[in-house]
Amino acid sequence: MGGSNGSHCSFVLLAEFHIFEGAQLKYQFPQPLGVDESILAMSMLPDGAEAQLDDWTIFFLNQTPFNTISPVLALDTPETQSIDLPGNDDERGKKRELLCVLNLVRTKHDKTLDRGAKVMALAICTRHPYIQIFKPLLLMALDDYFSNPSQDCLARLFDAVNAIDLSGAPTLSRSEKLIMRSSERKDIFVEKFANLPSQPAAPHHGSRMVQHKSTPSTDSHSSFEDGLLMRSKDRDKPPERSGPSSNGSHGQPGSYSPSDSSFSLGGSAVWVGDESGLDLAGGESSSTTSSSYTKDTTITATSRKRRSTGASSSSSHLLSHFKPSAPPQPFPDHARSNPVKDTHFYHTTVAYKDHHLPIKMPLGTFPEEVGDYSLITLVKVFSSYQQVTGPLHPHLHTNGAQTHPIIILFNALVTGKRIIFLGHKRPAGEVSNFVLAACALGSGCGAVLRGFIERAFPYANLRNRDDWESVPAYIAGVTNPIFESSKAWDLLLDISTGNVSVAKEIHTNWPVGISIQISAPLITRSGTLKTEASVGSEEEIARIAKEGSKSDFAFKDNNADRIFIDDIRAAIDDHFGEGLVRMRFTEYVMRFVRLASRYEEEATGSTKVGFPSSPFSESPGHLPQLGSGLSFNDEASCWRELVANGHRIEAWRKTNSYQYLVADYGKHQANAAIKGFDLVHQLMRFRHAKNMTDSEALTIMRALADNVGSYEQVVELLASLPHGNGLLFLAFGLLHPRELVREATVDIFDQLRTFPVGVLFLQALNQFQRYAYVRQAHAKERKHLEQQGGPGNGPSDSTQGQQGRLHSNSVVSDRSNPTY
Repeated sequence: MGGSNGSHCSFVLLAEFHIFEGAQLKYQFPQPLGVDESILAMSMLPDGAEAQLDDWTIFFLNQTPFNTISPVLALDTPETQSIDLPGNDDERGKKRELLCVLNLVRTKHDKTLDRGAKVMALAICTRHPYIQIFKPLLLMALDDYFSNPSQDCLARLFDAVNAIDLSGAPTLSRSEKLIMRSSERKDIFVEKFANLPSQPAAPHHGSRMVQHKSTPSTDSHSSFEDGLLMRSKDRDKPPERSGPSSNGSHGQPGSYSPSDSSFSLGGSAVWVGDESGLDLAGGESSSTTSSSYTKDTTITATSRKRRSTGASSSSSHLLSHFKPSAPPQPFPDHARSNPVKDTHFYHTTVAYKDHHLPIKMPLGTFPEEVGDYSLITLVKVFSSYQQVTGPLHPHLHTNGAQTHPIIILFNALVTGKRIIFLGHKRPAGEVSNFVLAACALGSGCGAVLRGFIERAFPYANLRNRDDWESVPAYIAGVTNPIFESSKAWDLLLDISTGNVSVAKEIHTNWPVGISIQISAPLITRSGTLKTEASVGSEEEIARIAKEGSKSDFAFKDNNADRIFIDDIRAAIDDHFGEGLVRMRFTEYVMRFVRLASRYEEEATGSTKVGFPSSPFSESPGHLPQLGSGLSFNDEASCWRELVANGHRIEAWRKTNSYQYLVADYGKHQANAAIKGFDLVHQLMRFRHAKNMTDSEALTIMRALADNVGSYEQVVELLASLPHGNGLLFLAFGLLHPRELVREATVDIFDQLRTFPVGVLFLQALNQFQRYAYVRQAHAKERKHLEQQGGPGNGPSDSTQGQQGRLHSNSVVSDRSNPTY
């Protein structure tokens, strides 16, 4: 994050509309940019600006030779080096860093003027993608200029922006950002704010429990893999619960209760002695650990009062005998008792004249997501496949004529098509937001792919048409309907009507199979997997497109995409938030990449963007070998998906986005904290395997226990967990019939418990799983003490009987327990 080194704002620009000369760039502070002033002025004063009182637009600099800045003074100082794009050193080292321009346009009506109004625009150029934090400053600065028009206003704005002190903001890794984005807890990573006294404290809410609303469907807020493999037939049927009901009576007086103080960390306990729930600092319920924790992991307690979990518990004498398997990391006691308002943001202030404006800098932003975009709005506007017109193309229509417009848009983004968002008589800022949302959609909200922002033109016009149309695979937002009649686009989306148009010349511009070269034929166990290489001339392509489903080249029924869109629409209809929708799209793009890796392996014999696919194997005299790659329940479903996605994957492999991912994947593997096996594959096996052998379960658990110890390894594991389920599926290992599996699971959870973020995930488990962990962890420690000749006072027979009954009831009550 930038500090107070003057790197937040590079330039301040002011433009105004002159009645005779048109749009004019009046000021450039602190120096001229060296870009065509008329292009800058037209970008700052969009068409129809006089019809809007206020409008926000966004555009970028340093994308093309036309808009690359070349100021008199050199800007290549250490303070202005590029922000942390993943893997940007090699590929982008020769390019100037992309600058985001946030522009405010205002129309002030005045009957004394010739046109009856004065139109002005004020913009700042910044390297930060979270440009929305500067909006309050721009509003005040433009008001200041209207009342006293002079360059001094620009200087004050420039100095105020660069005076913002963000040097104390925590810098999060990619894994930490993924964890933060999936959590609604306002104290996530609060330990990183421990030494920041300027952060205001959150109000204390006592023991009030915040509970997620119920939803009639588990599909609408489950993860993408859940939507594929665990889809419910009846959306209105309430989901079965894996935990005890809220009116259960498992916490009876006199029952064995492990020490809550021995499992406390910074005031937050994994277990509560009376087994009725948790009392977290700041009043947050453990059910808010994730924005979409499914109902079977949510702790429901509407009629119980929470008991505080102080270190003076009656069972605290066990603390002297129980020690975690790894020493806890230093963690200040006051950190969780006095958290910041919301750890998703870094809170600071900026002084402008006599005002102190609050600034909330988001900490989980990736470089590919710029500004305040909304995927929910994007999905709502383009919601029906019946509004899609134009010919079918295998790169775009992965589900034939019924392909959803959002899937068509995603396919166009990843396959490098030219895309235009049209908003006739709509504010230019509205069109800009759709372009930014599309970039986030293609990149998996910045967490998976990149290369979209560098070819995005959120507001484009006739004046700079040669500029943006010269960029291959541009993503442009326009307000002039003249672009609809041009032939310079492959996909046009009208934000006013929701209509999506595929260019009539799409097959001419993107002939399928003409330049496709595959090094090895796709021969499968069941026959030949046909790809673009098997398609001949353009006449054959046109014939196939007309025949549709009657052809072998038919657009296969891609159930995965259809189910994904149904789940997204259900989540929106059930009023789930933007954060959940973004996480679901991130999972979707992650799965697309893993599927592409499998396809690439089958097509070429190897893959550059993932682990090679292999099942779990064991043979006498050899150590068991863990599986890797994207796994399927059966081979038939694997080949169906590969066939349905083959064309868009082949097209994606020819884009810059793919080349960026090849470089990023190599760097990620070199710097990964958990090495030697495919972590995501193992977690997916616990989640979806229909029949898992005891040997595989033990091998996976042992591999995790042996390779998850450091903080970096813990956060990498937590970031890879299925979104919306947390540790749920790993916790099933606590109920496994084999003792070695249970012990390995306890070892993993012991490592998680040594870090504050791991404690939060443990708190989100249901009551049975938390109790099973605490009970087995105490049993393990007592066993260890007995072997060392310690006190060895085991539980009484009655206590053992109660534990046995609880273990049995837990297995029976947990209906989502998979079959190993």
